Order: sequence, then C-alpha cells, then structure tokens
Amino acid sequence: MLENEKVFRGGKMKRKAAAIVSVFCIALFLISSAYADNGKNFLWKVQSETNTVYLLGSVHFMKKDIYPLNKKIEEAFEKADILAVEANVNDIGQIDMQQLMSTAFYPGEETLEKHVSRETYELILKESGKIGFPQVIIDKQRPWFLALTLTSLELLREGFDPDFGIDMHFLSKASGKKKIRELESAEYQIRLLSGFSDDEQEAFLLYTIKDLSSLKGDLDTLLSAWSTGDAKTMESLITKSIAEDKGMSSMFEKLIYKRNSDMVTKIEGFLQAKETCFVIVGAGHLVGARGIVELLRKKGYKIEQL
Repeated sequence: MLENEKVFRGGKMKRKAAAIVSVFCIALFLISSAYADNGKNFLWKVQSETNTVYLLGSVHFMKKDIYPLNKKIEEAFEKADILAVEANVNDIGQIDMQQLMSTAFYPGEETLEKHVSRETYELILKESGKIGFPQVIIDKQRPWFLALTLTSLELLREGFDPDFGIDMHFLSKASGKKKIRELESAEYQIRLLSGFSDDEQEAFLLYTIKDLSSLKGDLDTLLSAWSTGDAKTMESLITKSIAEDKGMSSMFEKLIYKRNSDMVTKIEGFLQAKETCFVIVGAGHLVGARGIVELLRKKGYKIEQL
C-alpha cells in the first residue's frame, strides 16, 4: 500500500481528514475555544423582526477538558431548530477521498521541492524534522495541505483533538434531533485551498511554519481572551499577525473576507425564516469591521453578545 493511502486508511482517519480540511482557521489565526465561566462568551444573539440566530465562534480541534461548555451556549443550542455549520465534518461520506488525495498530494514523480524555493524547502525539512515527520510524506504533499498537516500534528501534541472539536460536539448532539445545514461544504473548502497559486500556497506554508514555535503560547493567550469574551483582544491579535506577513494578504482576503460576505447572505436567509438557528463558524470569521457580527450589525439587525 502506498504511504499516501496509509495516511487516510480507516474511518477514524477519514474523520481526522475532514477536520484537517477545516483547521486552516487555526493555522491562520490560532483561534481557541468558545467557553467562559464568567462574563461573556464568544456567542452572539442576532435578531430580525421575525426570528433569532445564535452565532458561536469555534475551532475544530479542542481539548476534552473544555466540556461541559458554558450553560449559556448549551441553552442557546437547545432553543434552536436548526444547526448550521461551515461544513458537516461529522458526515464522512460527503468527502471524496480520491478528490482530496489528488488535490493534497503530487502525482507521479512530482514533489514539493519542485514547487517551492530552496530556502523554503530547507526550512520545511528543518522544522518537520523536529517533530519526526517523514520526508517521504512531506515531499508528496502540496504546500496548502502540508501547512494544515503540520499545524494539526502540533495541535495534537498540545492535547487538542478533532474528536473534541466544538463542531463535532454539537453535530453529535443535533443528530436525529435537529435539522443540520451547511454554510459551505468540505468539498468547497478543499477546492478553495487547493485552488491557490504555488506562490500563495508557499506563503501560507511559510506563515504556518513561522507560527508553529509560538503556537502553545498564543493558544494560552487567546484562551484567556476567550474566557472573558474579549473580542477586541482577539481581533488585535489576528490583525497583527496578518499585518506582519504581507504575503498572506491575498489569501486572507479570499479565506476570510469573501467567505464572511457569502456566509452573511446565508445567515440572513435564516433570519428571514421562521425556525431558530444556531450557527457555528470559525471564530476568525466573527471579529473585526469586516467580520460577520459587524456585517450583520450594519444591515440593521439587533445583536447582543451573550
């Protein structure tokens, strides 16, 4: 069996692959969990004249000890008729593994070394060697997927796991009890990431490698911000990171701002319907002047952080 096939063999690995597809929010912004014992949560109540939507910021890798979540979050979920997520990562069947393999790995004799600069390639070998990641697998991965793989491995080392992700938690609770809707899909996210040029993918990979060394400290800092519902601090940390890496600007526009606008359109559809909806999106999509919360506020909806 080929090394690439071994990586994705088995149902559990497929579930982890589904989570890896979505984990770029962590790779870009190192966003942490959505819980708080006191004060505010990373949860917003959005009201139209006829309906209510709850917006929860999330990550797809989380620690087991995050549970139980804050009572306000669970109560908001219980009030909802519909659960809406970016992609239903609990539905393994929706992921075309052949498509993922073809967009994540180079075919034949083609390798990563031929698609990035010598400086980048040497840095990749150096950093991946620190965590014992085999070069034979590195050489076959395209930059966008390698960036997500390295981040995922580091998060697992720090005790974060996709099986305890916020999305997975609520998708499991909603199964058979609530309607489940997707704002996007895993297939869409794969196409988006794999569609970037070689230069953009290399910039994404370099950005990820540079942030790996500070991942633990950043997660600790952001957990503290989350514990008080401090969206302003979260926003400043996000924008500071992007400002320091101009090579990420084009990807940031496509990965965040464009998707924010698209998701707002779908959320407005829920606000105009009759059933209450509980929406979970990557926390990086909620903050800032061009984040989903502010975009909805500018459209005249009543918004309250819970």
